[in-house]
Amino acid sequence: MEGSIRCSANYVPLTPISFLERSAIVYGDNLSVVYGDNVRYTWKQTLQRCTKIASAISLLGVSPGDVVAVLAPNTPAMYELHFGVPMSGAVLCTLNTRHDSRMVSVLLRHSEAKIFFVDFQLLDIAQGALDILSKSTSKLPLLVLIPECGIDNNNTSSTGMLEYEQLLARGNPEIQVRKPKDECDPISLNYTSGTTSSPKGVIFSHRGAYLNALATVLLNDMKSKPVYLWCVPMFHCNGWCLPWGIAAQGGTNVCQRNITAESIFDNIYQHKVTHTGGAPTVLNMIINSPLDVRKPLPGKVAVMTGGAPPPAEVLFKMEELGFVVTHSYGLTETYGPATVCTWKSEWDSLPRDTQAKLKARQGVCHLGLDELDVKDPVTMKSVPADAKTMGEVMFRGNTVMNGYLKNLEATEEAFKGGWFRSGDLGVKHPDGYIELKDRSKDIIISGGENISSIELEGAIFRHPAVYDAAVVGRPDDYWGETPCAFVKLKEGFSATEQEIIDFCRNHLPHYMAPKTVVFQDLPKTSTGKTQKYVLREKAKAMGSLSKKNITSRL
Repeated sequence: MEGSIRCSANYVPLTPISFLERSAIVYGDNLSVVYGDNVRYTWKQTLQRCTKIASAISLLGVSPGDVVAVLAPNTPAMYELHFGVPMSGAVLCTLNTRHDSRMVSVLLRHSEAKIFFVDFQLLDIAQGALDILSKSTSKLPLLVLIPECGIDNNNTSSTGMLEYEQLLARGNPEIQVRKPKDECDPISLNYTSGTTSSPKGVIFSHRGAYLNALATVLLNDMKSKPVYLWCVPMFHCNGWCLPWGIAAQGGTNVCQRNITAESIFDNIYQHKVTHTGGAPTVLNMIINSPLDVRKPLPGKVAVMTGGAPPPAEVLFKMEELGFVVTHSYGLTETYGPATVCTWKSEWDSLPRDTQAKLKARQGVCHLGLDELDVKDPVTMKSVPADAKTMGEVMFRGNTVMNGYLKNLEATEEAFKGGWFRSGDLGVKHPDGYIELKDRSKDIIISGGENISSIELEGAIFRHPAVYDAAVVGRPDDYWGETPCAFVKLKEGFSATEQEIIDFCRNHLPHYMAPKTVVFQDLPKTSTGKTQKYVLREKAKAMGSLSKKNITSRL
């Protein structure tokens, strides 16, 4: 339009770095980070510390676009590096704290990290990774040790390693912070959890991080100065973008090294926590906590959960304890949460079971995303909104990844047809809300019938003795495959295989009931997801149930 121009006065590349700078002005003396009994930082102090670490990183020779890796739990240093690294122009790569040395070495090599920040408890894993790496390259990242925060570390220098506070002290708090020239420049590199395949490096942009941080704050209904308890690992999708989102609202980050029911209740009680989040595993930990570790909540605590839909019983028990659960859904490739099951007031009068089923839906896209749909992956046509026809869940918008690092083929396949293909199967309800049915790899096809492992797991969870459950397909010579349930029982409870099978047959169509039940602990990723590929291998090794009787059925 005539008279319109774009210039520095009306266009600045979006970056979540700006949230920290604003909070240091608006909320300067308010608490930004709390950790244990001794660590308390204000927003003014956090800005200063992040600026100094950015300066120090640059002094070490790191250039814009270089990768800086971190292996650490939810500690103050991990929070500060979410700002300090991008403020230096570098790209933050947070690594899964449950990886072994071999996997860490693979990711360090793939990312070509220049600096490697490592928490003291994970030093052995890091050194093992560097030893492996040294056998194939001489270009090793500089290791920086992160000791425990808030205690005297005078003996650290005896190790000869560069230590976090020493490095921070070298920095200049007056430097000009580097901001992206292009808002699509990378801010972070996140490796997928590897629950279904080898990890891939997902590239986040400054623009996407900015938008998803704001969207996540909105879908959590976070007002000014929330108090957020860190249960979601910050290495996972950059903590669902909330390290940046909490800064936008001048909130308080309550950090904790280890996630236990006791620490959750203690921190909520002590710091008057208003919000937290976590996978259904965390919810399960809370509702099954011993009575002696529970403390009264200071008020309603909002909880955002993601991953597999929380079973109805879990939702009921969380609400009884004073938590308000919001279900969201997304992938690493969508910066974490991309949808939210926005509650409608007309649902308030519905029966509890119906409310639980509605709350477990994945819902609608959040305000940072442009489009969400369920499509036929071949024709790319939208499935009818009949709550029955299954298709693949797909996304399009500004909070979808830039791509996979050094893997153009995988990037192009993921974006084939102009949409990001999630690999998740779902249906669309008449009101436009979507509901996941399964991962494409997890749907069980038995005798021509599609069986949703999510639906079957939800039924098993309703059994009073069940603590956790996961269902995979067991190969079968007659049926193709049959449902195989892996079940962990609550402490002090007992149940038999036939009892679980009969329970499911009483609550679901008979063909959906498991044919096999195995009682064991479930293998988990550090983000609380069940490693179904491990269980699929176990089910495969069991062989076919129908082998002996196949001739009589033909």
